[in-house]
Amino acid sequence: MGRRGQSGNGGGGDAGVLLDTAVRGVVTAPEEGLDLALDTGASLLAASAGSWPAVSRAALGHADTAVGRCWSAGWRPADLVRVVRRDLKPVHLALAVDLIAAEGRRHPAAALDRRWQDQLRELEAEVWWPSDEAYLSGFAQRHRLDRFALATVLLELLRSWGRLPPIAPVGPAPGRATHSARAEQRQRGPVAGEPRMLSRIRALLAKAESTDFPEEAEALTAKAQQLMAQHSIDEALLAVEGADPHAPGALRIGVDNPYEGPKTMLLDAVAAANRCRVVWAKEFGFCTVIGFDADLDGVELLYTSLLVQATHAMQQAGARQHLDGASRTKAFRQSFLVAYAARIRERLTEATERTTSEAAAGRHLREDGTAEQLVPDERLLPALKARTEAVDHEVGRMFPKLVSQRVRVSDGEGWAAGRAAADRASLRGRSGEIRG
Repeated sequence: MGRRGQSGNGGGGDAGVLLDTAVRGVVTAPEEGLDLALDTGASLLAASAGSWPAVSRAALGHADTAVGRCWSAGWRPADLVRVVRRDLKPVHLALAVDLIAAEGRRHPAAALDRRWQDQLRELEAEVWWPSDEAYLSGFAQRHRLDRFALATVLLELLRSWGRLPPIAPVGPAPGRATHSARAEQRQRGPVAGEPRMLSRIRALLAKAESTDFPEEAEALTAKAQQLMAQHSIDEALLAVEGADPHAPGALRIGVDNPYEGPKTMLLDAVAAANRCRVVWAKEFGFCTVIGFDADLDGVELLYTSLLVQATHAMQQAGARQHLDGASRTKAFRQSFLVAYAARIRERLTEATERTTSEAAAGRHLREDGTAEQLVPDERLLPALKARTEAVDHEVGRMFPKLVSQRVRVSDGEGWAAGRAAADRASLRGRSGEIRG
């Protein structure tokens, strides 16, 4: 782990003052004056090889403050990386991950919630440099940059983060995480922080991903969807008994161009079937999913899988239409994905309603996928209704000013092909990475 430099103004001394001045000039510069501000600031920082170690220490100290300010404003590691990926270049992305890792040295693992830790693992955010004074030199060598080019990249990144507005938080910032016996029990599960039922679901989905037989995949993943619904039901009854005091939570899932509108519709379809709500922040390229913790992980898994399936099916359908003389236009693909999302919504809703009806009648699905007959529990439907109302209330609290948006369909062939592909889709999730 790298040796900590001083923080505050970026390490103290002339380097810290120069860095603060350069960052302030770049962050406040209008677009028409940005190039001049970048050139001026980068020239100041890169002017002397002898002061470069002090600039390096100051840069990491300044990043502590800049990144910490983003955490306080509701942003999370995956969010900051998503902003950089959308607006800047790969070298900015590498620098962003390093600065997040550097700031992370301030927080022990116990101060971070489960999803925060998951995001850091996915980003592979780690301190690889031997000391803060050596960081910029090591980064420049890795990415073949001179001092001026690296100083420019640093300033561009800090401008991007420094201009982000506050957003609705989807969990506690570092140091504010709450702990309970149930959360601690989850940390000891087969996957860190994951309930046993979700591990079973993940195993089913992984098996469905690996089979070459569509019928087997569909059977496995339909069973996974049933388990997701049953898990939600079990959690609702625990809440009635007072064993689960958790309120609704939230997570963010990236939704990228092209066809971000239909992709958001698909996510909303998965979320609605699992008693969650979706709010789309188009300008930042993500959706916020609001629901109970028992449902959020399943939504993320299933959406990731269905999006991959939809993209593959759309490409195949477009190729067939092209061979038949029809065009593979943007309208075709847009209509395809809208229809796919609409049909998936119908299929998932039917599966959830069927599982709920069976549960209300006393038929319970165990974690191993087998069923048992219990005495019908008349508390179930009121409990599920209460959780739906709690989610709606949380949406209203987090987003008091929501507007609806229509997604247009202008290609009949795309619509028909999309519904057909959704009928063929396996309701499975991926066991691979999850981006927020």
